[in-house]
Amino acid sequence: MPHTKTTKTKKRVGRSQDVVIPDKLYFRIGEVSRLCRLPAYVLRFWETEFPQLRPTKSSTGQRMYRRRDIENLVKIKQLLYEEGFTIPGARQHLRAEGKNGREGAGTLFAAAPSPARNQKLREVRAGLREILTILGTRH
Repeated sequence: MPHTKTTKTKKRVGRSQDVVIPDKLYFRIGEVSRLCRLPAYVLRFWETEFPQLRPTKSSTGQRMYRRRDIENLVKIKQLLYEEGFTIPGARQHLRAEGKNGREGAGTLFAAAPSPARNQKLREVRAGLREILTILGTRH
């Protein structure tokens, strides 16, 4: 009798590294649900559990998520599904992470002061002054 190897297949939950966020300003809950591979009801529930999730509502009452909201959802999903945190544990971890200044460290204005950041700010200011000069000559 030939021996056949049987393997169990695990349902693969989309890993947080797999999420690619398109370059848009706002996302509806259906889009976010597909991006994060989570049901919409989970997203709505997490809004009640995590103060970091604050989607705005459109004039028609639809939830409108920003990139930061999606990044927070990905982090929460990673903590809960991949790292095994409980909801209170994940909430506490995110709160501690925010106090340590790591929340949003990838953005220009949330990072700790550095020479490169200061140089970038000087460039942005110079560009804005240039725009103001151009606009001022038109009036």
